[in-house]
Amino acid sequence: MSTGKDDISGWLVRRSPWPPWLGLVAVLGALAGHVARATPDGGMDNAIVVRAAHAWLAGRSPYDDPHFLYLPGAVLAAVPQALLPPGALRVLVPSAVVALLVGGWVCALRLHRVPLDSRLAVLGLTVLAAGFAPFGHLVRLGNWTATAVLALPLVLLLASRGRWTTAGAVLGTALALKPLLAPLALLFLFAGRWKALAVAAAVPALASGVCALLLPDPAGFLTRTLPFLLHGQDAFVRLYEASPGAVLPRLGVPRFAARTLALGACAAGLVAAYRRWTRADPGPLRLSETAAGLMLSVFLVSRPSYDHYLVVVVPVLLAGLPYGGSVARGPWFWLASVPQLPGLSWPYLEQVQRRAFRDAVTLCVLAAAVAVRSVRPAPGGEADRAGNREAGAAPPSGDHIYTG
Repeated sequence: MSTGKDDISGWLVRRSPWPPWLGLVAVLGALAGHVARATPDGGMDNAIVVRAAHAWLAGRSPYDDPHFLYLPGAVLAAVPQALLPPGALRVLVPSAVVALLVGGWVCALRLHRVPLDSRLAVLGLTVLAAGFAPFGHLVRLGNWTATAVLALPLVLLLASRGRWTTAGAVLGTALALKPLLAPLALLFLFAGRWKALAVAAAVPALASGVCALLLPDPAGFLTRTLPFLLHGQDAFVRLYEASPGAVLPRLGVPRFAARTLALGACAAGLVAAYRRWTRADPGPLRLSETAAGLMLSVFLVSRPSYDHYLVVVVPVLLAGLPYGGSVARGPWFWLASVPQLPGLSWPYLEQVQRRAFRDAVTLCVLAAAVAVRSVRPAPGGEADRAGNREAGAAPPSGDHIYTG
């Protein structure tokens, strides 16, 4: 049986001609080249971690800088950068961030069995790089969130192939660098993969413990960074946070009410993610949409919660576009991205300190779209699931989507 959706899926997964690939290379090259020219230190956020490594090499505590929010393992991981000249960093850092983002997209495609030479492969990454502002922000900042952009789909890809323990090791490594993917531990809990969950917890615990012993202030993360995070950081940083708990008070909502609403939305999202997992549809959407629901739910309450966190989730959802009933097939996925169109000026929101309002809209709409998809079967029910099977979503060992 052929439907309009099947035709769209077939077009997306067929081999792309070569001109779009040239366009993609030009977009990514221009982005990395612009950042290399405009940022002498490889990006403001990466510079914070490198300064922490310099502080450690000089015998000082990296946690003297309140904006260094990473675990102790990140200090040693940044030491190689601290030994390089600034001229090298301004080229290597944006190039490395772009490479990590491309790697994450490749893993997302493999998770959904989409051929790497397909139209979706080239057009999807082009849309993310040229049409989704947080992608460019992440490259310009040199933020280590890029490691999570690669780690999330890689973890899901390994899990989809039954390699849960390896997936736990990858998650643990990512957490040791930046604990952004901590909500993903709930996925292992849902799946009952206790050994993998133990590995995911042990890797960052051991890495942080060993590295902390090498610091002049071993408990600095616990005594300085955690209180800073729990108290909402400082007034400057709060201007860029996109969680409802940070944005609503700026609109006059009492802080307690804003936090209550955010916590309620987070709880609802976590329940929806669990519902999505228990509805064990065939194919990779179960993994990707459960993981996306977990991450977005926690982003609603996490402090901080920035626009580039969205880059962790959006590629995994976008790669599921060929599957009938996926989140990316719904209109709200695309409407949520409208505030993130680069170069679009919004009345009263032109100032960079106010872009958090746009980011909050995207976060909330996207979280709601994933939650609704999680608790409600896809339109067409069995017909869509049959379409998924026809598209190659089952058996799990399939390598690509078949539409013939």
